Amino acid sequence: MMADTHHRLPTALWTPSPNCAPRLENCAPELIVLHCVSLPEGEYATGAPERLFLNQLDINEHPSFHDLDGMRVSPHLFIDRLGNVQQFVGFNHQAWHAGISSWQRRNSCNGYSIGIELEGTAASDFTQAQYQSLTTACRWLLACYPSIGFDAIVGHMEVAPTRKNDPGSGFDWVTLYQALHAHTAKLY
Repeated sequence: MMADTHHRLPTALWTPSPNCAPRLENCAPELIVLHCVSLPEGEYATGAPERLFLNQLDINEHPSFHDLDGMRVSPHLFIDRLGNVQQFVGFNHQAWHAGISSWQRRNSCNGYSIGIELEGTAASDFTQAQYQSLTTACRWLLACYPSIGFDAIVGHMEVAPTRKNDPGSGFDWVTLYQALHAHTAKLY
């Protein structure tokens, strides 16, 4: 399977973010970084994360948003609590999701990774619908980008351990890996 010319997940709603940059020439994605976000913290279906990714968040909407003033961030994908998937950046571009980061002694993970935000908190559980959509997205990414291996699906806390703890203790890595491996086993 190959990615289409736009490097978009076919099932995702395309909502282009200005917060991105071209990847270096011949630099295919090699890593998937999982994150979580909710704005305000612990509140869901507010639309605030999406507005943040589009530079449309009014920081006066909530006192906790003041820290986000001037922040320019984006994931490739955002998966809400119902499992709906929105794509903000084509996979052939860098999304601005990992910040100061390193994986296997390589810095600047944004240059070679795909960022996926799950609506939630580092202390919350995630929904079955989110796991289903995440599994589908990861299967598609693994099929389209053979440069990404199963061992290259990590949490933000693994690439920025002194700064981040997401997707957090509520994320069920076993569920994700079992679903991915079960699908792969059926292919052989």
